[in-house]
Formats: sequence, C-alpha cells, structure tokens
Amino acid sequence: MFELPIGEVFENIVNWMTDNWEPFFDGINWFVDLIVSNLENLFLLPSPLVMIAILGFLGWFVAGRGVGIFTLIGLFIVDSMKLWPETMETLALVISAAFIALLIGIPLGIWAAKNDVVNKIMRPVLDFMQTMPAFVYLIPAVLFFGLGKVPGAVATIIFSMPPVVRLTNLGIRQIPKEVIEASQAFGSTGAQELFKVEIPLATPTIFAGINQTIMLSLSMVVISSMIGAGGLGGKVLSGITQYKIGLGFESGIAVVILAMVLDRITQALGKSKKKKL
Repeated sequence: MFELPIGEVFENIVNWMTDNWEPFFDGINWFVDLIVSNLENLFLLPSPLVMIAILGFLGWFVAGRGVGIFTLIGLFIVDSMKLWPETMETLALVISAAFIALLIGIPLGIWAAKNDVVNKIMRPVLDFMQTMPAFVYLIPAVLFFGLGKVPGAVATIIFSMPPVVRLTNLGIRQIPKEVIEASQAFGSTGAQELFKVEIPLATPTIFAGINQTIMLSLSMVVISSMIGAGGLGGKVLSGITQYKIGLGFESGIAVVILAMVLDRITQALGKSKKKKL
C-alpha cells in the first residue's frame, strides 16, 4: 500500500530550518525573552500587597466593584498559598504571548477581511493550528529555541493566535456595506476608512478575539511547563510527577483565579467599547 512520508518530510524541514535559520531564531529568542523577562521583573518588583492593590483597582476601574473585590480576595488567596512568584511568572508569560499573538493576528485578520484569496488560504491554516494537539507545538519550539520560557511562549503564541485572526476578519466583514459606501462617498482614503470606520465598528468583535486569545494562552501554562516555562504550570507538573496532591490542587486553584480575573477584565473592555459605539 502507498505510504506518504509526511513525518519524515516535516522532520527534514525542521532540521534544515534549525541548521540554516539560526540567526532568525536567535532574533526571535532575544525579542521574546526581552518582553517576558522585563514583564516578569516588573510584576515582581512591588511587594505582593502593592501588586494586589494595583490589580484590584484595575479590575474595579475596568469591570466594576464586583470584579475588583474578587480580584483582591482571589489574589490574597494566591499569596497565602505561597504561589505569588509563580503566579506573576505565569501572568508575564501569558501577557507576553498574547501581546505578540495580537501583534501578528490582528493585521492578519484585517488582511483576510480585505482579500478573499488570503481569506480562503488562511481558513484551512487556522483550522490546522486550532485542531493540532497542543503538545505537538512543543517539538519544533524545543528544537528551535531549546528549553525555557521562550519556547513555551512561542508554542503559546501559535496555539492562541487563531481566534483573534478569525474574529478580526469576521468583525470587519460584518460591517454593513452602506456604512462603507457612505465613508467612501465622503472621500475617505483606504487608511481613514480602516482606522476611523471599520476598526472602531469591529472593536467589540475584535475584543472577543482578544479575550479568547488570552484564555487559550493561559490554557497552555501547564503544557509549556513541560519544556521549562516554569510558573504555575511548573507547580502543577511537580504535583503530578511527585504525587503531591495538595500542591497540584493549590496551583490549579491559582490558575483558575488568574484566568477568571483576566477573563472578566477583557470582557468588560469589550463591553465598554460596544456601549461607546
């Protein structure tokens, strides 16, 4: 029976890239490490109580009193479990990966919305990215970047990018044609039409994509810890491998609290944008 050597071809491509694209991967390694390390240092610089107060105020200001109080209580619980450094490491990794994913994903979504050919090509690529098991992304990430936070962040970026691309594309395509025609009738240029009409109207949908990207980034925490990303995922992994049930449960609770805080704040940002429109 005919056999396709897909795995062998993929392995040869990865090996060729590893041998010939070393400067390119070194540049990515430097850029991602710069963002993750600086954010981590920034979050760990204040005392936990000061950082909890800042995040609680942010939750209150953006999402309301309930979210602010929940943020304060939830983060106090995290600190009381002696998991504050790991939580800040995870937060730095998630925000860094989500930021880079948005930096790439939103322009790709705009491009797909503006070009039907790009949209048709991008759809199966995004399907592939979303359905591929997350563990598979760790293989090339380790080969290209070694072990540590950078390969974990890169794998997280690839895994979490599709929602913001899809929803940016959807948000712009859903804008009524009459609105676009009216802006063109008033003499808007392509850039003015994009930044003053299309993106503002598509902002609630784009923020839904941002929310999903952040949640998917956080879901990669435990998986990324398998290649040395550390943070709360490392504690969960230690709980699994060393049969420490309490440590695993406490780390899982900390991940849940962090996920709920990020989810409520990003959801509130999207709703506030929608109300303004």
